[in-house]
Amino acid sequence: MSDWTDAIVGDRMQVDQQFNEQVRGSEFTNQEWGLIMTATEFEIEAADDPDTARIVADTEKLPQIMPELEQMSGGMGGAAGAPGGPGGGGGGGGLSDAISGIKDALLGGGDDGVDDERLAAAEDLTQEYAETLQQHLEQRGKWEQVRLAYQE
Repeated sequence: MSDWTDAIVGDRMQVDQQFNEQVRGSEFTNQEWGLIMTATEFEIEAADDPDTARIVADTEKLPQIMPELEQMSGGMGGAAGAPGGPGGGGGGGGLSDAISGIKDALLGGGDDGVDDERLAAAEDLTQEYAETLQQHLEQRGKWEQVRLAYQE
């Protein structure tokens, strides 16, 4: 199934550029959106039926990264660019803490304290991205080829 995603790398880059406006209009920063997209996979639902096939966002990993997303928004908010983030401290801890937080989130940080509204907003935005990607592929006459490649 990875062949279909490999075949649309250039298209994804174009859609990413076009989609920047939606991201700017959302509650997420570009950095947060990048983390959301890292945790999102795309699938083609009903790929065997050309009339109903559609790209969908698989967001099952989003709850695992939400604590890190919250830390990013809370840590960046009032202290933009401040070394060490809100806790003061020294320089250098920010990146290390962020990496540690991502690791914890992905390897068993659970979904404690997940903001359900923010999670729903992330899920909605990733599905909007999936729909935009499909429209892009359809407009360029690539959708049928991609749909068929997904089935292989």
